[in-house]
Amino acid sequence: MSNPELTVRVEEIIETGPVGPGRVRIFDLRPASGDKLPEFEAGAHIDVAVRDGLLRQYSLLNAPGETHRYVVAVALDPATRGGSKHLHEWVETGDALTISAPRCHFALVEDAPFSVLVAGGIGVTPLWAMAQRLIALGKPFAFYFGARSAEAAPLLDRITPALAAANAPLTTVFGGAPLELAAIVRDAPAGAHFYACGPAGMLDAYIAATEAVPSANVHYERFSGASDEARDGGFEVELARTGKTVTVAPGQTILEALKLAGVNANHSCAEGICGACETPILEGVADHRDSVLTDAEKAAGKSMMICCSGARCARLVLDI
Repeated sequence: MSNPELTVRVEEIIETGPVGPGRVRIFDLRPASGDKLPEFEAGAHIDVAVRDGLLRQYSLLNAPGETHRYVVAVALDPATRGGSKHLHEWVETGDALTISAPRCHFALVEDAPFSVLVAGGIGVTPLWAMAQRLIALGKPFAFYFGARSAEAAPLLDRITPALAAANAPLTTVFGGAPLELAAIVRDAPAGAHFYACGPAGMLDAYIAATEAVPSANVHYERFSGASDEARDGGFEVELARTGKTVTVAPGQTILEALKLAGVNANHSCAEGICGACETPILEGVADHRDSVLTDAEKAAGKSMMICCSGARCARLVLDI
């Protein structure tokens, strides 16, 4: 866990949705010490230590400005590596959890003239935090929410009355029908900023629909990496702070090679989605495979995610 570790107590657990895969548990987390928690911005997430050193990232869904608690929602994923299963089956009210301080790679542009929030399933969590912030600021926005059914739509019982009270339009699509993303983008006011979080297929369609929108106005967050890790190997990494050189062999990621060499590098998700392992590049060209950096940031070549990205050169010099 790269951020400072915090100990929180599970104050309350609310279960929603159908029984089985897709069921959602909402965790209200309070500081074990009684002190205030670090502030966070809409779109932020925390790392949660679930078991045996396994870390999982969950978006904060409560209103930014609340420092007495963090609230996260965890959907039971049948393809889980253990994170959601552990939190659904083993964690109960009163238990202590170790978490990181919040960090944000999916930030809300608060002075945008209009915001369009597009959610799919459990991807609604960061967008609900954004909606609450926009309501507090008195900023106009529209909310689009797709899910298998109304019962399986997390937080819908909170979102519907809050948006109605704020006179913010809410469009829901259930039953597996896709959101009409091309129309959503076409009908948005000039200068609008777009935000999306949800399943990979929805995000791929969203990226295609916003292709003509200025990249600075298009924001999204993935649950998992969009690309496979770079494992071709066959290059060296020089660690600028110590002068040590580590060879990345075929089949390894940079992070794995560093670990084997006894180098402690910041990391968390190991999938290129959380940003914890972002490392400055001093020399060389990276083979970017993450879902955190924008295309412009990747082209600038100033940093990389060492958990999944590789090299397009024989030697990288990193600020480690």
